[in-house]
Amino acid sequence: MKNFAMTLFAALLVTGTAAADDNDRPDHFDGKPAETLEAAVTNFSEGNQRLAELLKADTLDDEQLAEIHQLSYTLENALAKIDDEVEGMAVSLEEVHVGSETGAPEQVADSGQTYLEAAQTLIP
Repeated sequence: MKNFAMTLFAALLVTGTAAADDNDRPDHFDGKPAETLEAAVTNFSEGNQRLAELLKADTLDDEQLAEIHQLSYTLENALAKIDDEVEGMAVSLEEVHVGSETGAPEQVADSGQTYLEAAQTLIP
């Protein structure tokens, strides 16, 4: 029980420190939403291009840092959606794998099509 209490105390201490650090950080933004995989890939591509342009500067001024800060939210939204969709792709591909092992052609065809539709959004 003592170990549990110490672990809980340490977790609360870390959480409190993180919350205090958040208060010192600039305002937060929503970023562009990524409702679909296609939108996420577009936002990811465009956001990375803009970030690369900004990072070409010898030094980053406050205006550039503010733009990068806002841009990071769009990129984070895109990555979160891509991550969710890739997890779904992995499930579909596993269904293809298992179906091919067990002789289930309908499962392979259905899951294979689902997988390919998502995969083609990532890599046309």
